[in-house]
Amino acid sequence: MAKTRHFHKRMGQRGVTQRQVELVRDYGMVCDDKIVLDRGNVDELLDGIDRLRKDLLKLRDKSGLVVVESDGHLITTYNVDSFDRRKHHAA
Repeated sequence: MAKTRHFHKRMGQRGVTQRQVELVRDYGMVCDDKIVLDRGNVDELLDGIDRLRKDLLKLRDKSGLVVVESDGHLITTYNVDSFDRRKHHAA
């Protein structure tokens, strides 16, 4: 999206980075011609990130997870390192 000279000037004056603008555009709430990302919204996003990090750390402890899906149906799930096909194949 094109930025006006006014926009660039205000970003510089207010110490706003391009990444911050992108975050507001990605996660903010549209109110007429404005996009707002307030402290409450930021706190909610941070809580979500904390939950995501906790869940990802648990998955890492399991060495990952496999979910088997077919035709929109969840069939089974297992830890990545829980099954070694080579051990169970007769040569």
